Amino acid sequence: MTKRRFGRIRKLPSGRFQARYPGPDGIDRPAPDTFSSKSEAARWLTLKEADLSRNQWIDPALGEIPLGDYAHNWIRERPGLRPKTLVLYSGILRNHIAPTLGTEPVRALTPPKLRNWRQNLLDGGLGPVTTAKAYRLLRSILATAVEDRIIDTNPCYIKGAATERSPERPVLSVPEVYQVANGVHPRFRVLVLLATFGSLRWGELAGLQRRHVDLVNGVVRIRQAVVELPTGELRTSSPKSAAGRRTIYLDEFVMDDIRTHFEIYVESKSDAFVFTGAKGAQLRRSTFQRHWRRGLKAAGLDGRVHFHDLRHTGNTWAAESGATLRELMERMGHASSRAALIYLHTNDDRHRTVARGMSELVEKRLKEIPVESDTDDLPEASGT
Repeated sequence: MTKRRFGRIRKLPSGRFQARYPGPDGIDRPAPDTFSSKSEAARWLTLKEADLSRNQWIDPALGEIPLGDYAHNWIRERPGLRPKTLVLYSGILRNHIAPTLGTEPVRALTPPKLRNWRQNLLDGGLGPVTTAKAYRLLRSILATAVEDRIIDTNPCYIKGAATERSPERPVLSVPEVYQVANGVHPRFRVLVLLATFGSLRWGELAGLQRRHVDLVNGVVRIRQAVVELPTGELRTSSPKSAAGRRTIYLDEFVMDDIRTHFEIYVESKSDAFVFTGAKGAQLRRSTFQRHWRRGLKAAGLDGRVHFHDLRHTGNTWAAESGATLRELMERMGHASSRAALIYLHTNDDRHRTVARGMSELVEKRLKEIPVESDTDDLPEASGT
């Protein structure tokens, strides 16, 4: 045992060295690991003393809480979590984090352990997008653990692990969209068309009511969306951002179908839902799925085409029609330009158009240059 001004160091029978120090609560605490040399133990005690002097000491006992318990409380205590986000976070925790890491003490989570957890998710067949979502959620949880003084650093710093790289989604052609629309039950035909030409999400379509649609001027106002919880409850809430509360303008070729739909399927009261099940109940994904499969079959498309691809198709068409970045953002209901920029890509035809335009500009400018008529000053040909 060596006497020191702060803490103590002793050599263990194994030959390694143990460091201990008195915490601010008066409890004598050992270092979490032993050291191969006395100097390493001394350096650790120096750093611990510095933490105490700067009031940055972390009680090791707090880090003993299992990650599953801490994460569950983290989700429950998040302010203003929307129902859809709550369902997403709870599902990721239950299915992808808790089974492997749920019983681990928060302080025991290390970068190597988290790299192994992430790789096991990928090796087990979990898609890279969902894996990125799981990693991002865990990183946020542990960032709060740092703020709560449970751990001193966040062990989630795998480069690029939180970035989603979604595979390119299919863009349907105009005939394919109408083939799908004509292939579903007639009460869902306009649902397909509005998802495409209005770039609406499923929840926004499910929450659309008569009062939100101006049949005369061709205007659809997005003011709410429906989320289906795991319990089966349908919960209606306002858009998650101010940008989501938006107005969509539609042309007459779509409005004719919408007016016919209203005459047949929508009740006259202002809060009547635009899209309902066959018996008038609120629209559910499970109700619609068999109709969606029937529509895909009619269009000769396979099950890899998702309903959300209709919105993706509409966004792509809007960009190709010349919509600006701001117009795309407003149409999509995004406050950030990141998603809208995806659609502002150029194709080969557009590149050729730009090149042709540059050529025409050059030819025009060349014709504007005056031709010199006096050739006396020109050098004689050399004959070579």
